[in-house]
Amino acid sequence: MKVVLVGMNHTTAPVSIRERVALSGETLHEALKNLQTLLQAVRQEDQDCLIRSEGAILSTCNRLEVYVATGEDDADVTERMERFLADLGGFPPMALSAYLYRHETEEAVHHLLRVAAGLDSMVLGEPQILGQVTDAYQIALAVGSIGPILSTLFRQAIHAGKRARTETAIGRHPTSVSNAAVALARQVLGDLKGRCVLLVGAGEMAEVAARNLVAAGASEFRIISRTYTRAHELARSFGGSAMAWEQIGEALTWADIVLISTAAPHTIIHADGVRQILLKRNERPLFFIDIAVPRNVDPAVAQLPHVYLYDIDDLHTIADESLAERRREVPKVEAIIAEEAKKYLAWLRMQSVVPTLRELRSKAETIAKEELQKTLTRLPHLSESERRIIAAMTHRIVQKILHEPTVRLKEYASNGHGEYGEALRELFGLGRQLGG
Repeated sequence: MKVVLVGMNHTTAPVSIRERVALSGETLHEALKNLQTLLQAVRQEDQDCLIRSEGAILSTCNRLEVYVATGEDDADVTERMERFLADLGGFPPMALSAYLYRHETEEAVHHLLRVAAGLDSMVLGEPQILGQVTDAYQIALAVGSIGPILSTLFRQAIHAGKRARTETAIGRHPTSVSNAAVALARQVLGDLKGRCVLLVGAGEMAEVAARNLVAAGASEFRIISRTYTRAHELARSFGGSAMAWEQIGEALTWADIVLISTAAPHTIIHADGVRQILLKRNERPLFFIDIAVPRNVDPAVAQLPHVYLYDIDDLHTIADESLAERRREVPKVEAIIAEEAKKYLAWLRMQSVVPTLRELRSKAETIAKEELQKTLTRLPHLSESERRIIAAMTHRIVQKILHEPTVRLKEYASNGHGEYGEALRELFGLGRQLGG
């Protein structure tokens, strides 16, 4: 078996590309089902393939990664995954090639563990990614696209991420995307006290942003969401106020800065609407910080007078006061990743001989049953109890003969010596029909 990863993140693709392949909710479930169908179709083409291919998708605001576990002889799996990603975003075939990274087995394993530990995030050590990796695993399980190879990998990654956060200081005082957005607001406007700040969206990012707005001195902030109850609860928790979605025009007229983080898969604030609102603002500047992916604010808004628009990729420039401290923890985290990756890769190599051992055991048990039946036929005088004793003895002999070769073959395979499995298949004629 091999693990193949094809993906993009904030370092390889701009938000204008990432937003076209962003997945969440039903779109993520549908994509996993389509991936499963694609993998099944490939297996059906290869009638001799006994390996169940597996797939999982990790989708966040900063990355989209497709993980596939398949047979070693599956040579064009990377190309198929590239086409799959292109189809997701409606791109021509191979149009995403320049934005993608491709890793196989050892590199793919290390990559996912680094992601879960927060080493591959826009904000080093940010805590949300571990939950996002866990969610990706749970969703793949629910859809049924994942099997033992990727399940074990994702569990190992989650374990590595937890170890990184409990055994090192990599997660100490990180600046999340929402933290950085509030920091950008302060950078743009200076002191937030007395400023009118509007949050559009009432999810997890909005909650973190509200907490940081209060810490930054904002006493005038409002929250607007399509779910008014959630907006009201969140605003009340932090001393703000809620507005109904139908009041978006009034809210934008009032605001100095608008921080947007909804799960809407499309534009919700359009240039024409903002143009009408500007007529009521008397040339007062309006700042948008759109941290949603896909983006919720029409990029054309930035062309309007007295309007300034920032998106999630602009957060790279925000200073992170605790970054130096967390960077010192990276070698410790890398050591944890190396240890956990070594465990998984040893386990994965061992899986390569499992079909051989299963076939060897089946052949031995078949021979034993045939010989047992011949022997019992020649001994018609034996009682049923005596027959069971002989059958049990035969089974124990098979188990004891196979025990040490099984343990040794798994050990050899986990250490990278897969040739012993091939030798065993040749010596015992596995894969051939039993003779008479």
